[in-house]
Amino acid sequence: MNKNLVMLAAMSAAGLAACGGDNGVATPAIPEGTTVTLALLETTDIHANVMSYNYYSLAEDTSLGLERTASLVKAARAENPNNVLLDDGDTIQGTLLGDLQAVTKPIPCGDTLAVHKVMNAMKFDGGGFGNHEFNYGLPYLSQVTNTDFGIPGVSKPSGTCGAPSFPLVLTNVTGVASGKPIVQPYTLLPRTFSAVTPDGGKLDVKLNIGIMSFVPPQILEWDQKNLAGKVAVTGVQEAAKQYVPELRGKGADLVVALSHGGLDPSSYSPKMENGSYHLTSTGIDALMIGHSHLIFPKGKETGAAALDPSFAAFPASAKIDAINGFVNGVPTVMAQSWGRRLGIIKLTLAYTGGKWVVQPAKTTVESRGFKYTDGSTNIAADSSVAPLVAAEHAATIAYARQPLGVSTDFEMSSYFALAGDVTAIQLVNQAQLAYVKNFIATSTDATLASYKNIPVISCSAPFKAGRNGPSDFTDVAPGASAAAPVGLQVRNPGDLYLYSNNNLQAVKIKGSDLRNWLEASAKQFGQIDPARTSEQDLVPSYGTIYNYDVFYAENNALTYQIDVTKPAGSRIVNLTYQGKAVADGDDFIVATNDYRAGGGGAVPGIDGSKTIIKSPDANQSVVSNYLSALGAASGKVTLAGNGSARSWSFVKVATAGPVILRSAPGHLALAKSSGITAVTAEGGLDASGFAKYTIDLSK
Repeated sequence: MNKNLVMLAAMSAAGLAACGGDNGVATPAIPEGTTVTLALLETTDIHANVMSYNYYSLAEDTSLGLERTASLVKAARAENPNNVLLDDGDTIQGTLLGDLQAVTKPIPCGDTLAVHKVMNAMKFDGGGFGNHEFNYGLPYLSQVTNTDFGIPGVSKPSGTCGAPSFPLVLTNVTGVASGKPIVQPYTLLPRTFSAVTPDGGKLDVKLNIGIMSFVPPQILEWDQKNLAGKVAVTGVQEAAKQYVPELRGKGADLVVALSHGGLDPSSYSPKMENGSYHLTSTGIDALMIGHSHLIFPKGKETGAAALDPSFAAFPASAKIDAINGFVNGVPTVMAQSWGRRLGIIKLTLAYTGGKWVVQPAKTTVESRGFKYTDGSTNIAADSSVAPLVAAEHAATIAYARQPLGVSTDFEMSSYFALAGDVTAIQLVNQAQLAYVKNFIATSTDATLASYKNIPVISCSAPFKAGRNGPSDFTDVAPGASAAAPVGLQVRNPGDLYLYSNNNLQAVKIKGSDLRNWLEASAKQFGQIDPARTSEQDLVPSYGTIYNYDVFYAENNALTYQIDVTKPAGSRIVNLTYQGKAVADGDDFIVATNDYRAGGGGAVPGIDGSKTIIKSPDANQSVVSNYLSALGAASGKVTLAGNGSARSWSFVKVATAGPVILRSAPGHLALAKSSGITAVTAEGGLDASGFAKYTIDLSK
């Protein structure tokens, strides 16, 4: 044999040389056993919270904001020079800033969204989509992502529009007409990382990181007006099984799933809203999740909040390790929402048998918050962010301050909505009810006209009631103040009704449907044991507060009670309308939103089949217009007329031990002045900063 060939073969076998480098230049082969450690960094559910600022209260909020997440990213990159930063969607919608740029004063093609400006400056490596990306419609989404979706009738402006400078992927959404993905279903991120050879030497190696992105199939229900007939959604498992092999075949060394859905370990269905759990069986290496606005795994900082009950309740058979961050052995992270945390999956890969293999024993997962590991001091904002969006920030504040021409003589808040306070809910229900009654009365449709004698009621949830922490509550101040010298302002309807994308709809139901609906809402409460002497939490989790519907009828004609000592599904008692018990066969028309009418929240029997009105108007606009009309008529919203009709109460029961409700601190006096007598005392703070209020269920 040729001597040179023998030497070359020996060198190759020893892992000392290889060919195929850039421009044909030989590069060292990777010795067996070489390791590379890298960090996958995640943001999720930013919801246009760029600055640490609450546009509804016109005040700084240091508990949130991408400008603070940017500081977490800098620190994580310093700790982990080998890193990739990814976003899991629900990025562009959620604050007045997002609404201003999309609806009130849509940005032109040449401009870039404020949130994307900051993400570009932060040098994100890739991103996915969430359900709220579709709220403003496909043409707008096409523009701000500079993407041609290939959907007939949907086109972005000609030329190059401002967009993220990093690749976006969407794996399970296709165009109805084309049958093809509307966005690239995956991408490969080629990266050069520093590795360590078995003898301790340093070696630069090239890894291909494949990313995919999944959204809930329910986008077809939640944004029906924007998506019907245009897109189709594949189940997450089916889509992953289609594309993971393609990614591997194209050289992916690591496959990361960005799944905008929570963890539901129940039997798989292609229509699951929170199907992320079932992605772990598709061959992925890492899972980054969102949508639920929860922390996974449990915070590592000293005094971190207790494990969310939705995770703690999982059976051991589900193989969900919410302390260390593994689901069926796959490292998994969820970084809460609004930029309040950074997900960090730190992986070690070993070069074995010609490929990179994840080493689970050397993998750690963290959902890192603003507090340090000793529990002290919130992290400071990255000073480079604010100048990037100064103009947009100022414009949003100016927009938020525009007057509506009406004032209020009471404080509309949701601090004690779960104890019976309706001050932030009744006016929303009144606006929706008035709209539906007028819609039916003025309709030329014979079917709708035939419904004019059916009672119209309304339901709405306290959307801002703790889901995103102790600063996440509705609070509309009474009268004129320094912040609002002319009374209510543009920002206030958004505080009362958070979701600008919801459109008003109405459903025709039976009394049996109403009872089932109320039972579904009452699941929000924990089951209270009257004999228990230790502390019990009335509302163990605010994670699904948007499903807690409070019902209302004119003149408080609808009333019901909730017995929290009973198991979920059997809590509603004394349900009456105009003083008579509601019978299963009674007819009602309920004013609600398109999310709920179409099946959102999984209310039994409410699945889109009972919808009789699909309004073109957003619920938030309906509330705003109703306020303006009140202003024109009387100039004022009053407690007597718009905030004191309590349709529900607890069945009275004495408890041997304390029952608590977690809410924002410092509002005991407000509870008392609002007549919420069940709230008797304010205790200390829990690890998340909520105050623990004592609830006397016997009152």
